[in-house]
Amino acid sequence: MVGATTDYMLEKGYKPVGKDFPVFLHPKTQEEYALARTERKSGHGYQGFTVYASPEVTLEEDLARRDLTINAIAESVDGNIIDPFNGIKDLEKGILRHVSPAFVEDPVRVLRIARFAARFNFAIAGETQQLIRQMVSSGELEHLVAERVWQELSKALQTDQPSVFFTSLRQVDALSSLFPEVDRLFGVPQIPKWHPEVDTGIHVMMVIDQAAKLTDDLAVRFSALCHDLGKGLTPKDILPSHAGHEASSIALTEKLCQRLRVPKVIATLAAKVAEYHTDVHLLFELDAARVLDVIEGLDSFRRPQRFEQFLLAGEADFRGRPGYETADYPEKKAFSECFQQAAQVDVKPLLEEGLAGEQIKQAIRQHRCDAIEGVLSTYRTR
Repeated sequence: MVGATTDYMLEKGYKPVGKDFPVFLHPKTQEEYALARTERKSGHGYQGFTVYASPEVTLEEDLARRDLTINAIAESVDGNIIDPFNGIKDLEKGILRHVSPAFVEDPVRVLRIARFAARFNFAIAGETQQLIRQMVSSGELEHLVAERVWQELSKALQTDQPSVFFTSLRQVDALSSLFPEVDRLFGVPQIPKWHPEVDTGIHVMMVIDQAAKLTDDLAVRFSALCHDLGKGLTPKDILPSHAGHEASSIALTEKLCQRLRVPKVIATLAAKVAEYHTDVHLLFELDAARVLDVIEGLDSFRRPQRFEQFLLAGEADFRGRPGYETADYPEKKAFSECFQQAAQVDVKPLLEEGLAGEQIKQAIRQHRCDAIEGVLSTYRTR
């Protein structure tokens, strides 16, 4: 709002919110109203600003502090559009362009612009790309706090094409600073027979886009991002094979989750998917004991939802390859049936036999393995 003061807003019953900027909620509609303001860089990172809000601040001055031209557009009470930085033109062309050199003062803007690119399928203007590269080289991104990075990452993963977020960051040389585990996947070859796309980075981008098509579940989408992180550390002398990449993927996933302070329930699923995703694809080559190990390793009997999330991530991994987007994937259905049959094993007769302790554990396990083998045998004979 131009020409208003904090005292005026409070007198009218507006409720102040936030600590960083003069934002108020309308007493009836709860709509947000912000006082016109300018900012001055006073430190590093997102909070390194001194905010000046005053009735003397003009609308043009307020708009000049926005990050992108498409966000620097206003409408007057009588319906007139105020567009001093040609934001409408950029909006029509699908261009993300910085308003002023002040863009470099807030590193969160690098993440936001990549997220907008993914959300709207817009391109980043060439001059803005160059400006971001200067931010990267100056070390400004090092001042980002974990919570803000995770916030932007989670929003980006919830877009229809999250791969654009990462490819946009890579385009401006920011991916290696923000998500080095993902950046190092690009250029790493895989066996063409199983991965026609060859490049591991491209594969992971395809996988997260497939996950976005399969589910809105953020935990599944994040797990899809992390499942092959270990391939970036595969010794060059064994490429394009990636034997043992699961263990490396677990370690890198856990490290990434700790750094970004990822919520525990999401971090746990991501680590489990990194550990067991290969087993889904190899299901018909596994014995029943190994299948049960995976089911138990996921704590599926107590957390069946986690098992379903795991299968969705596995399906996204399968479909994240050229030519496999709509291919039949019986392993998912079969794995689900293995779990269902194992879960239906009746423990009561075993207890009535007088079994206890280690004996009852082994008996339950054997019955579950038999149930799983029954499922696998029906698929193997088809």
